[in-house]
Amino acid sequence: MGLYDRNYVAESSQAYVQESASVEFMKKTYQLLAASMIAAAAGAYATMPFAVQIMQYKWFIFGAELLVLFFGLGMSRGKPGLNLFMLFLFTFLTGVSLVPMLAYLIGIGNGALIGNAFLMTAVLFGALSLFAINSKRDYSSWGKPLFITLIVVIVASLVNYFFLQSSGLHLVITAGVLLLFGIFTIYDTQNIANGAYDSPVDAAVSLYLDFLNMFTAILQLLGIFGNDE
Repeated sequence: MGLYDRNYVAESSQAYVQESASVEFMKKTYQLLAASMIAAAAGAYATMPFAVQIMQYKWFIFGAELLVLFFGLGMSRGKPGLNLFMLFLFTFLTGVSLVPMLAYLIGIGNGALIGNAFLMTAVLFGALSLFAINSKRDYSSWGKPLFITLIVVIVASLVNYFFLQSSGLHLVITAGVLLLFGIFTIYDTQNIANGAYDSPVDAAVSLYLDFLNMFTAILQLLGIFGNDE
């Protein structure tokens, strides 16, 4: 009986330690997510006066984002300090990429849509994250279907941008992006809670991409319907 009690206490202590570590990991992840949003806002604010030039070099900036995302963050994985620099460099560049859209909305007098879109995204993101953390359902098997869907959406976006240039298809794709990254938020949040990430930086990157794409989609949808009015 005494041995059983000692085992029970040991198992309970181990479970407590694991739960505490998971909570601390989540805390650091969301702190980095918040800092990443600040870095993106700083990038947008600092380069707003150069919106025309940014529009001219948008593909170069986008290429720099991909370079940092896939190579910079990859090579800096497990290297404290350097991985943080790459995280904030990436999020700063994404803020720069948003400048043409933000400048356009401000220029036509719809600057208020930016704040509305951010608030809506924050509420939706928070609700989906809470759902994922509290859900008893396992979403770990959704990774492959989500990735395949993402590839389809990217291809459809490129085809429409360069060839079809259909406003109706753009609306459908934008709504699809919002839905897709809403589901990605659930998937990524549950993976973080289950310890699937090695570092809070990697976890923060995943959540930031979810938030950024939802924000961009909501901003575009508000802009589209606002123009229709």
